[in-house]
Amino acid sequence: MKAHTKETQATMTPKKALDFLKEGNQRFQNNLKINRNLLEQVNDTSEGQFPFATILSCIDSRVSAELIFDQGFGDVFSVRIAGNFVNEDILGSMEFACKLAGTKVIVVLGHTACGAIKGACDDAKLGNLTALISKIKPAVKAVIEPKDPSLRNSSNMDFVNEVSDKNVHMTIDNIRVQSPVLKEMEDNGEIAIVGAMYDITDGLVTFY
Repeated sequence: MKAHTKETQATMTPKKALDFLKEGNQRFQNNLKINRNLLEQVNDTSEGQFPFATILSCIDSRVSAELIFDQGFGDVFSVRIAGNFVNEDILGSMEFACKLAGTKVIVVLGHTACGAIKGACDDAKLGNLTALISKIKPAVKAVIEPKDPSLRNSSNMDFVNEVSDKNVHMTIDNIRVQSPVLKEMEDNGEIAIVGAMYDITDGLVTFY
């Protein structure tokens, strides 16, 4: 498969871009990767890039967006930070990706058993990680159940995954509130902003 060009990117719609990612994840689960000459794609993209999607995901080594969506060079912008939340720099990167580079969909991708989420649930403190985890704590507070404090920690994986889910939704809300550029593009139908959850046990991405 060839790398995306200006012409192929121009044919993309938000729905088509999302369908490409869904189809890619299905291939990944079935171990049926598209045949790509990656070195050829390196050459194809040496003078320009025309990706169709921007994916915000966690730094977790098991959650590589290019692999789990079966994409190649020049297909997606991959933004990675522990806990897949947004800040000013990430929002600026997304605005570049969509407004200037032409991607059609933003996917906020959480994952099960997330270490950053576990840290937020446990109120972990460690150097600069303390400040990072503070960005995720609102999602912990937003999950109402269970009320028993002894069950609201990383030992309760159901709770951890509920917080991961809530964190994705809250991150999407933050994108819309904190980036008028992206909100306007979404309102105009130029892009879609969607959430998804990756299951580290079977490779399935569930889109919201």
